[in-house]
Amino acid sequence: MSRVEQPSRRALLAAAVAAAAVSGGAIPAVAHAAPGAGTGGARRPVDYHAWTTYGDWRRGSARGARPVAGARPGVVIGTPAGTTDYTDPHTGTTAAWEYATWTSPVHRLTVPATEVIASWNAHTPGGTWIQVDLKGTYSDGTDTPWYVMGRWAAGDGERDIRRTSVDDQSDGRSSIWTDTFSVDDASTGLRLVSYRLRLTLHRRPGTRGTPTVWRLGAMGSDVPDRFTVPASTPRHAGELRVPRYSQEIHKGQYPEYDNGGEAWCSPTSSQMIVEYWGGRLTEEQLAWVDPSYADPQVCHAARYTYDHQYAGCGNWPFNAAYAATFDGLQGVVTRLGSLTDLETLIAAGIPAITSQSFLEEELTGAGYGTSGHLMTVIGFTADGDVIANDPASDDNGAVRRVYRRREWENIWLRTKRYNASGKVVSGTGGVCYLYFPARPSPRQRKALEAVGVR
Repeated sequence: MSRVEQPSRRALLAAAVAAAAVSGGAIPAVAHAAPGAGTGGARRPVDYHAWTTYGDWRRGSARGARPVAGARPGVVIGTPAGTTDYTDPHTGTTAAWEYATWTSPVHRLTVPATEVIASWNAHTPGGTWIQVDLKGTYSDGTDTPWYVMGRWAAGDGERDIRRTSVDDQSDGRSSIWTDTFSVDDASTGLRLVSYRLRLTLHRRPGTRGTPTVWRLGAMGSDVPDRFTVPASTPRHAGELRVPRYSQEIHKGQYPEYDNGGEAWCSPTSSQMIVEYWGGRLTEEQLAWVDPSYADPQVCHAARYTYDHQYAGCGNWPFNAAYAATFDGLQGVVTRLGSLTDLETLIAAGIPAITSQSFLEEELTGAGYGTSGHLMTVIGFTADGDVIANDPASDDNGAVRRVYRRREWENIWLRTKRYNASGKVVSGTGGVCYLYFPARPSPRQRKALEAVGVR
């Protein structure tokens, strides 16, 4: 996110947004801006489902993969199903990889969806990586192809692939926009009614290492287009002690990662919440950062959330996966329906990273406009206003902001808005990252369940 409202770097996406606005169809989501969820009191237009337990992993179908029990059950490579060549489009290197697959049972969506976003939590030692694919069934009974939702490794060393989304995937009825499956024209009534997710686990031939995947899930949603949302009633006041980091102090640092810190709203927000939960990086992990730079952990977060195809750090599932590389943490991407949902989480001690876009005059006190920005919600005032750690601040001391409830609620939950040129473009609509303990307390678990996350 920059200080001025910028157009998307994707010309194809801009064309799709314009076409959707003219036709009345749904505007496709992207890594920094997407349609959102409904309001409290109405049927929740979101279905988040995940596979996390030993029983879950046993119910899937495996070729060479096997479930493992323990405190954090998962799936690993057992006996590889075969060997495949992969040419990394970002290095040009072709290498052989042993692989195994695990495919989920069919999940029938409680909300026939116009959009689906997958997310995962995994450990990938050097020389291993995973691919996540999605295949769904439309409301007319036909199927999508297998879509690649991400190729991911925690590291980026010589033995690793470059983590990447995959462009140019479409069957003429739906498309993948970086990290999001989207029905091309929702006005036709076409929806996705069910899906399967497939994991492909890779390792260097002849080695014993393996990825371990602990959580695999997806959020499906069908949110009506709207420029405004109903106002909610304040219910909870309180503030969490979340570290404060500015992305702006990193301007010009490591421009190879999305042009440096001015665009690092997503990893900066991720690092704030990772450290809230006690996640820390070692001196060894940070040794690559110029020692003259403040808050080197923010540089690290940018590097290790970077999507080499999107050429940015705002891939939603990649941020959730980064958070889950810290011991005892898990992360998901979902949609919430109201500020009431956020209040429920804050009351249980769970902050949230939210996505929003707005003109400068639409959010009093921000001092900027943006076509897509992530910030961290850490609490609510006695009057119900939103307390946010906004990384688009001049320094760490200025990160804590209080934004007017009604303004903030609308810019977060709407799915359509007018940009600075008066054109209709996508709103941000309730998308958020939730990072929380691998073993939530009973109160935390109840709050997560109340917003549809299990």
